[in-house]
Amino acid sequence: MPAEVAFHFNAPDRVGYACRLLRKAYLKGARLWVRVAADDLGPLDQALWVSQAGDFLPHSREGDAPDVVRHSPIHLATGAPDPQGRQVLVNLCADMAEGWERFERVIEVVTQADEDRLPARERWRTYRVQGIEPVRHDLASAAP
Repeated sequence: MPAEVAFHFNAPDRVGYACRLLRKAYLKGARLWVRVAADDLGPLDQALWVSQAGDFLPHSREGDAPDVVRHSPIHLATGAPDPQGRQVLVNLCADMAEGWERFERVIEVVTQADEDRLPARERWRTYRVQGIEPVRHDLASAAP
C-alpha cells in the first residue's frame, strides 16, 4: 500500500500542470511512472522536451527500448503501471490505475472540468474504502 495518496484538484491545464509537477519531483530525485490518456501522451511528451527554456526533463515513453525506460527517471505510458524501480505513480487519467498499490506514493491530477471531477470523487472513495485517507491539494486556493 502506498504511504500517501494525494489529489491535486483544480489543475487549470492537465499537461501544463503535469510538466511543473514532474519537474519539481525530478529535481528532488524521484522516479515516476506517469499514466496518461492516449490523447495527452504526445502533447505531454513534447512539453517535457521544452518545459522551460533550455530545460529538458529526461523521460521515456511506452515503446522505447527497455534500457531507455529503465534509465529514465520519468516514464509516460497509457497502460497499466509497472513500478520498475519507481516510487511515484502520477495518474492523469479519469479511472483508477490498475496496480496503484505497488507504488510508495500516488498523485492524482484533477482538472476543473466536470468530466474529470466526477470520476475523481469515485477514486477518492475507492482509496478510502482501501483504508487510505487521501491528501487534498486545492490548486485554485493555492493560486496567487
